[in-house]
Amino acid sequence: MGSLHPGGFDLDGRVALVTGATSGIGSATAALLAERGARVVVAGRDRARGERLVTAIRDRNGTADFVAADLSRPESVRQLARDAAELGGERVDILVNNAGIYPLGPTEQAQQSDVDAVYDLNVKAPFYLVAALAPGMAERGGGVIVNLSTMVAEYGAAGAALYGSSKAAVELMTKAWAAEYGPRGVRVNCVRPGPTRTEGTADMGGDLAALAAQAPAGRTAAPEEVAEAIAYLASDAASFIHGAVLPVDGGRTAV
Repeated sequence: MGSLHPGGFDLDGRVALVTGATSGIGSATAALLAERGARVVVAGRDRARGERLVTAIRDRNGTADFVAADLSRPESVRQLARDAAELGGERVDILVNNAGIYPLGPTEQAQQSDVDAVYDLNVKAPFYLVAALAPGMAERGGGVIVNLSTMVAEYGAAGAALYGSSKAAVELMTKAWAAEYGPRGVRVNCVRPGPTRTEGTADMGGDLAALAAQAPAGRTAAPEEVAEAIAYLASDAASFIHGAVLPVDGGRTAV
């Protein structure tokens, strides 16, 4: 892929699968990738929201399809990979592992079901999707995988042991996959967002604003700002970037 449009941001002819794409960062990412020319497979659990996003993309002359998927179950993850490849003409060129849950709270209050749910969605689903799709990318000589992490994967935060550890695993997998698939033309990188205003963080209210105020930027991010970083890593403009974790956190992990 790196030789198709050297240094370019356009994604014409690419097939992109975005998980957790019916809201927040995922929705913004799907819309932006489509705007830049990719055929986007919008994956999520909420069919109504997914269909609205697909309609919005098509209204702007983009190409998108919705696939309902429950990524907490391995077979559903593998089925999503098959469905996305079928919609893309037997290929997926860009995989954005965005779906995730982010419960915060005291470790002693976490139930076994909570731990299982976080690791099933945040760690196992990306693992199974990469296992299903990266070999095909490698056989075709190119592809891009962008994983989503969090700034609390970088430093210890009270109440974030479960969520932060799951995303720390994602960051390690990113580097391992870069080593494994990079020599065969597949670039694997990670975006590490900071506090972002989405439907999922709306109930955090002032807590989110207070967290954001600790960073040099002094504010929360819009989902579109994180999407720009994802789209950059998905493009040929980032052709020499492998195994990187890009903080998009207003400078929080720099201070």
